[in-house]
Amino acid sequence: MILKKWEALPEALRTDGVQPYYEVLQKKQFSLICKRLFDIVVSAVLLLILLPVFLILAIAIKLDSPGPVFYRQVRVTQYGKRFRIFKFRSMVANADKIGTQVTVGNDSRITRMGKLIRKCRLDELCQLIDVFRGTMTFVGTRPEVPKYVDAYTPEMMATLLLPAGVTSLASILYKDEDRLLEGAEDVDKVYTQEVLPEKMRYNLRSVKAFRFWGDIKIMFMTVFAVLGKEYREEADTKNQEKVETQ
Repeated sequence: MILKKWEALPEALRTDGVQPYYEVLQKKQFSLICKRLFDIVVSAVLLLILLPVFLILAIAIKLDSPGPVFYRQVRVTQYGKRFRIFKFRSMVANADKIGTQVTVGNDSRITRMGKLIRKCRLDELCQLIDVFRGTMTFVGTRPEVPKYVDAYTPEMMATLLLPAGVTSLASILYKDEDRLLEGAEDVDKVYTQEVLPEKMRYNLRSVKAFRFWGDIKIMFMTVFAVLGKEYREEADTKNQEKVETQ
């Protein structure tokens, strides 16, 4: 994973808002190479180990409701490239055509099996395929659908300097995002104007603070978060302490 030269970046990324983040990452090319090598090796090993789990989930999903095993929605990754993400289907077929593109609490489109795999975050397990092929990385900004990327500010575009991630500090802190959107009259408006800016605040901070071992820490935090550990109060307290000492 080697950062492109500034002149080779898409025009939407060659802005004053993105440049400070680019300059920070440009100095961390070795860490970026280590990050990609780690992605390839670990995702390949995990795909082999978890193959039986994939098969069990596939059978359970097919038996639970009609439709494909995978949900292949178009998302945006590094340099603004679009790709079709791999997710185990947790909703009824064509769910994105009968509702919003974000999930809200008690969403009626979620299947019985879907509730279980979403609770355990198993729906995202197959994104190991995306990590292996390079459209995603283990730690990075979660990939958004094009309509929400269109709502990015010039500074938010800096998150597209790196591949989209399976997990991140923002996704840990907002793991119950669907509950925040529950009951909203205009889900898309609330997401783009309230939830997204807060998530991107953490994502942009993570881009500037990127280091390989920091990614490893986030991966362990993700495991603990899935097991029930809460990080929001702890993270917010540390961030506030940093602000107060500056």
